[in-house]
Amino acid sequence: MRLALDAAGEAAREGEVPVGAVVMRGEEVIAVTRNAMRGVSDPTAHAEMVALRLAAERLGTSRLDACDLWVSLEPCAMCAGAIALARIRRLYFAASDPKGGAVLHGPRLFAQPTCHHAPEVYSGIGEEEAAAQLRAFFATRRD
Repeated sequence: MRLALDAAGEAAREGEVPVGAVVMRGEEVIAVTRNAMRGVSDPTAHAEMVALRLAAERLGTSRLDACDLWVSLEPCAMCAGAIALARIRRLYFAASDPKGGAVLHGPRLFAQPTCHHAPEVYSGIGEEEAAAQLRAFFATRRD
């Protein structure tokens, strides 16, 4: 989670919402990314989406079933759908997102009968730091 939180901090410094993501295969780091929507003018460039794309490219497969995803914020519906399609083995996330999250909140995508693959989910790892990053980022936007 340390890598994801550091990537989130980098995103904030670049003016992006501070979310970072890391794809691991065992002890091997496959991808470390962050939100990049503003920088590349792509509304789908969430940290998770960028990480999944990069990991699939590096591994030469769209099936990431031997991989785990670490992310600093609960994935939204788009990202949760991509996680299911990529067959991610385990999802670890730091801060919950009651408004936009789709894993433990909102549509709870992985619990839907139409979801063909659900990763093991572990939440709250590094939650305080991730939540503080998000609060600090949005506080500067509201002033």
